[in-house]
Amino acid sequence: MGSEPVFIAMLLGGVGVPWLLVVVASLGNILGAVLNWWLGMELERFSGRRWFPVPPAALERAKRWYHRWGRWTLLLSWMPIIGDPLTIMAGVMRERLWIFLLLVSLAKTCRFATLAYITLCWA
Repeated sequence: MGSEPVFIAMLLGGVGVPWLLVVVASLGNILGAVLNWWLGMELERFSGRRWFPVPPAALERAKRWYHRWGRWTLLLSWMPIIGDPLTIMAGVMRERLWIFLLLVSLAKTCRFATLAYITLCWA
């Protein structure tokens, strides 16, 4: 289960101060993204193994895609399904950590702030 349903339930249940919930949820998601980035950094050294889950052609396609669209795709890291692969690919592409943190933090914090605003205004 994603963090969004828990976040919304806590907001609606009045558990905690909304701005603090935004901060904690954002930090948790950012830390998860940093773990993905680190895994991506370590991933390529296993690419020649039989058990490696990504075929070499798919890895090359992903690299070309990242080279084309670049680090700005990390602003989509908040999105379900595609967010995690984007953060892993940033690690594979050796994106600098400070740039990664800046873009991912912006994306994930804006997501939770927007979600809190919508939830509290429409509840």
